[in-house]
Amino acid sequence: MTAESRGLRDPDRPERDGMSTVATQNESPDTVRGTVERVTFHSEETGYCVLKVLPEDGGAVVTVVGKTPSVTPGEKVEAEGKWERSRDYGSQLKAERLRLTRPSSLDGLERYLGSGLIEGVGPVVARRIVERFGERTLEVIENESALLEQVEGVGEKRRREIRSSWLKQQALHGIMLFLHQHGISAARALRIYKQYGDQALEVLRRNPYQLAADIRGVGFRTADAIAHQLGTAEDAPERLRAGLEHALHQAAESGHTRVPLERLQEQAAKLLKQPAEDLDAALDGLLRQGAVSVSRSGGATWVALPNLRAAEERIAQIVRTRLQEGGLSFPVPTETELEHDIALAEQEQGLRLADSQRRAVTEAFRQPLLILTGGPGVGKTTLLRTILQLHRRHERRLVLAAPTGRAARRLKESSGLEAHTLHRLLEAQGDGGWGRHAGRPLVGDIFVVDEVSMVDAPLMAQFLSAVPGGAQVLLVGDADQLPSVGPGRVLQDLAASGVVPCVRLTEIFRQAAESGIVTSAHAINRGEIPDLTPRRDGDFFFLEEDDAEAVMSTIVQLVRRRLPARYEWDPMVDIQVLTPMNRNRLGSQALNQALQAALNPPNELKPEIERFGVTFRVGDRIIQLLNDYDKEVFNGDLGRIIAIDYEPLKVQVRFENDRLVSYEPGELDALQLAYAMSIHKSQGSEFPCVIVPLSTQHYVMLERSLIYTAMTRARRLVVLVGSRKALRVATERQHSRERWTALAELLQEVPLPPAAEGELL
Repeated sequence: MTAESRGLRDPDRPERDGMSTVATQNESPDTVRGTVERVTFHSEETGYCVLKVLPEDGGAVVTVVGKTPSVTPGEKVEAEGKWERSRDYGSQLKAERLRLTRPSSLDGLERYLGSGLIEGVGPVVARRIVERFGERTLEVIENESALLEQVEGVGEKRRREIRSSWLKQQALHGIMLFLHQHGISAARALRIYKQYGDQALEVLRRNPYQLAADIRGVGFRTADAIAHQLGTAEDAPERLRAGLEHALHQAAESGHTRVPLERLQEQAAKLLKQPAEDLDAALDGLLRQGAVSVSRSGGATWVALPNLRAAEERIAQIVRTRLQEGGLSFPVPTETELEHDIALAEQEQGLRLADSQRRAVTEAFRQPLLILTGGPGVGKTTLLRTILQLHRRHERRLVLAAPTGRAARRLKESSGLEAHTLHRLLEAQGDGGWGRHAGRPLVGDIFVVDEVSMVDAPLMAQFLSAVPGGAQVLLVGDADQLPSVGPGRVLQDLAASGVVPCVRLTEIFRQAAESGIVTSAHAINRGEIPDLTPRRDGDFFFLEEDDAEAVMSTIVQLVRRRLPARYEWDPMVDIQVLTPMNRNRLGSQALNQALQAALNPPNELKPEIERFGVTFRVGDRIIQLLNDYDKEVFNGDLGRIIAIDYEPLKVQVRFENDRLVSYEPGELDALQLAYAMSIHKSQGSEFPCVIVPLSTQHYVMLERSLIYTAMTRARRLVVLVGSRKALRVATERQHSRERWTALAELLQEVPLPPAAEGELL
């Protein structure tokens, strides 16, 4: 690997004394102005670049790192940021803002034109053009391009190519310059240009709030700041409409599929700093545009995003139709036949089903759609395995799916059958499109979805739309866990509607009843403080610490030394810290830094890269934060960094499914360290050991479903570390299940036959 490729120095220049170089740069202002000497690295996809810049004051070449959609040697550059030094890259300016302009010197012009920037111009032709026109070169190309035919090697065709290519490049630079002048960072400017191309300026001038709707990472506040820079009035209709839409999107991010009108106006007025009564006209405008949906029920007026309203309506319509029409595409066994099959299954599995489980099996062969729910230790896995075994005996086509890759792998392990993620099953195309839908349905007789509590309303609507007529749907999950991260509370609403057949398993079996994890989780779910008495061979422990620093220290000791010594666990694989929040001293960010330092400290043999405020190091445990259909990695997938390459700069990650994926530096915002993760991120996963910090620092997030979900992620051991007060607060509160949704109400709009008594709701 060369020193240049690692960003350490320019190999064509003599090295200076390391100490004096660092001192000089540390004393420099955090601005570099000069000429781009060399483009060490540039990604057209992300805009990330590493530049060698010759300062205009005549100093030594320096390294500048930033983002820009294009960059060419010879261009003048102004970079603003801060100096940083790393072992791998040396001293470099990490630029928050990069401004590139046309070169002015003849040497710069020649290198600029000959860099490959302009189609039809190489180094030789570039030298001839600059020798012929000098400082007027760029003016001639843009306004008097016919003169280029005076240059040897340039005919009419090449001349037209040169001018067309030049104008395209200038359009890009003009847009970037405009964005920079209005205070937009290079990273955001890049996203804007990639979204709109040459139309970016027109979109910005017409309606800057369009950015918030179209571009990931640009929210209302950013778009509002840009609009302010462009002179948009505080009470402009487009601003008020954008504020209302933003309030609705914020509600959706909190899990709501609809919002009471009064609450929406209150939130939008606070955001916009405008009177709530002035928002009526803006809301009417959104309604006329079809940007919102308004309905009335229960004496209230509700406002929703149209796609969320449509998703819940679609779910309700399909469920009602399936239950009303009934009928399955396969023969339903008689009671005698089913009893015989169950007996055979019990014999093969070496078990005896409880009466509640036998009733559940019977319903699973009668209902076109059935919910199977229950907490830990109630036998859901055994029951599901039995149902699947009976269907396999009759050679029915089984399709198994779960919301995440980890949940799908768990389903495969427990059932012995192939399982897919819902996105893969439905052939998600990454642009909002789906390969499977009502017009091209899935193929199968029995469709089983596990961990349904994680499935939001739009995804459930897509799945049910793709299930063929006559097929049976079995939805499995724990309705007491956290609801989906996305909008809706589908499993809870379906189960609570009184319309959908639902088997609730409540009996805790003898072996599970001996587990402290199971009994403690059920106690918390009932709103009770569990028995905290330590037992030497127990699987549930509460370590009391009131101080946040003491909690942090205890967790690091547990992960690094105490638990691996006692249980012979690998701390990088078997132990997972789950925390209620991402921020504060006991949030996932701080915990990840502390655990990374303890488990994977830096050394000269471990390459590392720092991006987006996070240091990634070879050996680190990471989690994917976004669905990436091109790389085929999805939100929640866990992996390890196995290599960081410098030629070109890439991070190699091996995920749990043994898939090897490469990331460029600008793509690392899709990754996060995973020594600790939020409890929400852990849904659908299972770990040998789970450690949970409990502190009043987490007060706003402390509630029953959160702790219950964290505890039920553990197979062998749960350790709660924190204060009794925090545990009491969490046990007493239950606000995560309180969501504004319409699904249960929509299900009840059309009368259906009453559900059977007993286990069926």
